[in-house]
Amino acid sequence: MKKLRAGILGATGAVGQRFIDLLSRTPWFEITALAGSERSAGKRYADACVWRVSADCPPAVRDMTIQLGAPGLDCDIVFSALPASEATEIESQFAAAGYGVFSNASSHRMDADVPLLVPEVNPEHLRLVPIQQKKRGWSKGFIVTDPNCSAAGLVVALKPLYEAFGIRRMIVTTMQALSGAGYPGVPGLDTLDNVVPYIGGEEEKMAREPLKMLGAFSAEQEAVIPAGFAISAACNRVATRDGHLEAVSVEFERKPSLDEVIAALKSFESLPFKLGCPSAVDPTIIVRTEPDRPQTVMDRYAGNGMAVSVGRVRRCEVFDYKFIVLSHNTIRGAAGGSILNAELMIAQGMI
Repeated sequence: MKKLRAGILGATGAVGQRFIDLLSRTPWFEITALAGSERSAGKRYADACVWRVSADCPPAVRDMTIQLGAPGLDCDIVFSALPASEATEIESQFAAAGYGVFSNASSHRMDADVPLLVPEVNPEHLRLVPIQQKKRGWSKGFIVTDPNCSAAGLVVALKPLYEAFGIRRMIVTTMQALSGAGYPGVPGLDTLDNVVPYIGGEEEKMAREPLKMLGAFSAEQEAVIPAGFAISAACNRVATRDGHLEAVSVEFERKPSLDEVIAALKSFESLPFKLGCPSAVDPTIIVRTEPDRPQTVMDRYAGNGMAVSVGRVRRCEVFDYKFIVLSHNTIRGAAGGSILNAELMIAQGMI
């Protein structure tokens, strides 16, 4: 198949670099445009960017010239690593100009006509795309978002449990990596010998976004009807480089046995993997049976960073069951998730 021409908005930042790293190794895309701020525009990428993702910046982009992030880029789709303050307007401009926009920003996630997508969880929500185009008068362009980096891993683990047993309410406590704050992120002296029990706006996203992703698409209402259970979230920044760890306690509508809970997690199947999407992995959920796993440093790159590890599944003294979820925040929860969103649309003939 012919490679899809891809541009990256916010290409010099931490998530932008992760997009470049992953896209340079993904066979369905060719990076043809890099966009940045006025400070970076006009510069050679290798001169404007301090590369931090891996040992070396991919050769294909080193000599590319950074352009301003505005429509007119030589590409078919754009992956957006823009901050929310900039993404709201710029992403809409690109979609109105006919580009497919795959956004990592929070700006449009909760828009009623925008898919908040994790391909293994809610692929049917892509039915919002033609509704979005009709409502906004976009003939070709669209916006598809991926979720908050902690919500991405959580919702993968919740999906098979929600389908099998229903969820009444849950509590999630996150231990989130420093890279989730971008680079340079949280000052070193604030994290050394410390846990920061607050991440601005994070708990609100964790309480809302999974409900949209686990909601049902209604063709009659041309909208997603959110799931109806309650989520209590507490989000903490901890001194790990990558990988968000979450302690989850769930009360179910139907009371399963421990074996049934584990079986539901293990039997989870990935539609994008079945469709041959290059970034999809099988299994998507890896169930660990060791008493001390998953661990951030050992398990964050499971499935090339696209798998979600679940462990310590056991009875809960307050709710029904509790367990640990680990996912890579800048791969599964950011750039890798957006790339898989695009791959799913390609596989389904939507691009």
